[in-house]
Formats: sequence, structure tokens, C-alpha cells
Amino acid sequence: MSKGSWAEERKSIISNIGKVLVKSGALKFGTFTLTSGKLSSYYVDLRIVPSIPGVFREVIHAYVSLIKKSVPLGEIGAIGGIPTAGLTYATAVSYELAKPLIYVRKEERQHGTGKDVEGLLSPGAQVVIIDDVITTGSSIISAVNAIRNNGGIVKRAAVLIDRLEGGKENLAKIGVKLVPLTSIVEITDFLYGMSIIEDSNRIAIYAQAGLSKS
Repeated sequence: MSKGSWAEERKSIISNIGKVLVKSGALKFGTFTLTSGKLSSYYVDLRIVPSIPGVFREVIHAYVSLIKKSVPLGEIGAIGGIPTAGLTYATAVSYELAKPLIYVRKEERQHGTGKDVEGLLSPGAQVVIIDDVITTGSSIISAVNAIRNNGGIVKRAAVLIDRLEGGKENLAKIGVKLVPLTSIVEITDFLYGMSIIEDSNRIAIYAQAGLSKS
């Protein structure tokens, strides 16, 4: 795929995701508490995407393209999912790439084997983690630690949307590179440019990311 065609594909995916988020009510404004514990002036719920097959298909292809551009497929030992939203995407991506799927439990299993990482993880296998959205990166960092404790190697994490709230920097501290499809600011600019959201909504998202609107 040429740079031009990937740029067009990426723009189309971002456009469709943005429209779906607004039309479905998955992009909400108000006061919300995120998984990281932070308060937010908006909430983006990508769990709705798998319910729309056409958009879901585009999103999975985007993940595949991102991963192929960031690491040689021969070096990937497994795709790692983070329940619950990230696991849905990781499952489809692992199928498309013909790579083993593993996932990290939210809570350590108290029965059976007591494993916190499910699936076949070979010692020294390089795992690419997939999640839907990143804020501070706390969920991904927990997954990285669990996978590393079980003998896996994690150098990259792919997400659809970076909320630009420190996740990239926090992952870098533990030696993990963030590979995002887009940022919430880029989606916001698109939606605002199409008169889909109000300027007040755009300002709120910029402020949450610690940016000033130009």
C-alpha cells in the first residue's frame, strides 16, 4: 500500500469513526470518571463500533496496517488483548494476521491454574498489545507487566484513539511504543469542520488534552 492510499484510508476511517460516535451517542459531553480514575469533560465509547460491521471491518484493517508498518510480522509471537473493549479488536486482528491471541485478566484467577494471562504465550515471544482508547495508559501498563512476568516481550501497543493525556509518555517510560491510529483532537477537528459538534465541545476536548484551541 502506498503512502497516499494509506493516508486516504486512514482519513476515511477517522471520518467514519467520528460520525458513528456522534450519531450513536457514543461521544458524550459532561462529567465522567474514566478507568484511570481521572475526571473527564467527555467520554468516548468505542464498544459501539463492533455493532456496525462495515465500520468494524475498516477499523480492523486499520489495526492490521498500523501493526504491519511498525513491526515485521515475523517478529510477532502473539496479539494481546485487554478486556473488555480491547479484546474484541484483538481477537479480530489476531485472526487477520494469523497470530496467536492472548489476553490479560482484569483480576487474577482464584481457581484452576490461577493464571493472569490466558492463551498460549511462548517464553520470549514478542506481543503487540491492542486496546481501543488510551488515556494515562494504566490498563496497558498493567497488561505489559503481566505479560512480561509470564515470559513475554512487549515493545508496542496499538490503539484507535489517543486521548493525549500522558499515555504515550507513560508507556515510553517502560519501553513500550504507542502506535495510535489517531488522536481525539484530530477527530474533534474533523467533526467541528463538518459542523457535527459545537465549538464549546471542541474547546472542552482541547482543554482535557491540555491544549489551547487555535
